[in-house]
Amino acid sequence: MSAPTIVFDLDGTLVDSCPDLIGTLSWLLESEGLDPIVFDEARALIGHGIKPMVEKALRLKGRGESREEIEAVYERYIAVYETRLTQETRPYPGLITALDRFAAEGMVLAVCTNKVERLARQLLDELDMSRRFAVIAGADTYGVRKPDPAHLLRTIAAAGGDPARAVMVGDSETDIRAAQGAGVPVVAFSGGYTAIPLSELNPSVILDHYDGLPEAVANLLTR
Repeated sequence: MSAPTIVFDLDGTLVDSCPDLIGTLSWLLESEGLDPIVFDEARALIGHGIKPMVEKALRLKGRGESREEIEAVYERYIAVYETRLTQETRPYPGLITALDRFAAEGMVLAVCTNKVERLARQLLDELDMSRRFAVIAGADTYGVRKPDPAHLLRTIAAAGGDPARAVMVGDSETDIRAAQGAGVPVVAFSGGYTAIPLSELNPSVILDHYDGLPEAVANLLTR
């Protein structure tokens, strides 16, 4: 029997990256001669990946009519964002303790994020967290992205796991829909960036603090 596999989303789940993501977005909009986006409004744009976030922000400001413009602005965003990936980004309270406990219990940990893999790895490297994960799968790793359940299923397979002995931990619709489509129980973290109330998405568990994550995962694995 394979070891349990615990798969984490990145932004809004493993780390609070909102200050760096939105800080870069505000700089970008101002450099384009546009008003910076309201913080709470920008939080709701996170979850589908950086390019969709940039595109939605431009559309909110009446821009982004052509793919050429979106691509050019996205490239400018990435050039700046990768210089400040962890300027303010930090793991959530209680997260590292939970990861240590999972590792001590022999569980396999993985990341399934809609961030491109290169940036996800760089961010986790800078926070000395990459070594904790058997797999770090980004939006470009398998040619599919959440909420497509194939993104999660292929991450579990790459980690040597079995979906029947896996749990997803995420914060938004993309994570919850991917897990539900894959038949994998999902812990939804309330401290993330969901644009839809978590109660409306029907995750297996809603968690307010990572102190309770090991118990939540243990309960889901014994169902």
